[in-house]
Amino acid sequence: MNFLELINKCLLELNYKQVNTFSELVKYDHKKILSILNIINKEICNIEGWNFLLRRKKLTLPKNTTEIKNTVPGRIWYLLIDGEKYNYTSDIEPFFTGKVRGKSFSLYADNLLFPKFDSKKEIDVIYYTNKCVTDSEGNEKVDLEDETDESLIPLPFAEQLLVYGTCLRVKANPQHIKFSYWMSMYKEALLNLKSKSSGFVTDAPVVRLFRK
Repeated sequence: MNFLELINKCLLELNYKQVNTFSELVKYDHKKILSILNIINKEICNIEGWNFLLRRKKLTLPKNTTEIKNTVPGRIWYLLIDGEKYNYTSDIEPFFTGKVRGKSFSLYADNLLFPKFDSKKEIDVIYYTNKCVTDSEGNEKVDLEDETDESLIPLPFAEQLLVYGTCLRVKANPQHIKFSYWMSMYKEALLNLKSKSSGFVTDAPVVRLFRK
């Protein structure tokens, strides 16, 4: 379901007039819906380690080098060198003093820190992308911007989560006649996404709700 279709679903739920093109989205409430759709989409993508956001990237560490630019567009989950897992540590001092112990790496500013090797190393990174959207050509990006952009959240969960989540935030009033319905549908979709997105049978679904 693309961005324009999501907007029209929100307008329908909120009893507003639907639109045919982006050029008709000129009212304050229109702009509010556009903004909140992006906020909800990012929040959902960031609250869990979703399988649909997992990506893989190769990096190269030159020999006798301990620091390279961090070009991983997201949160690192696994980092492997020579097929062996290296664990993250927040202690950066050993990497600058040359006293690194064990298989570890760290982050400093926009750089990745590693032990020094006497030969070039290929680094295999498994990470959760910080991109939440795909455009009509399949390119991933951060925000819903164009009519044909789509959320990376898989269907049918994306529609229910984004539409009802947006309506909840737009009205933000528990006394609203539809508030309880929107909340129940949102929670149901989040629970279903959690249970269906994992391929491992013992991963139990848990719903986490965040309030501002």
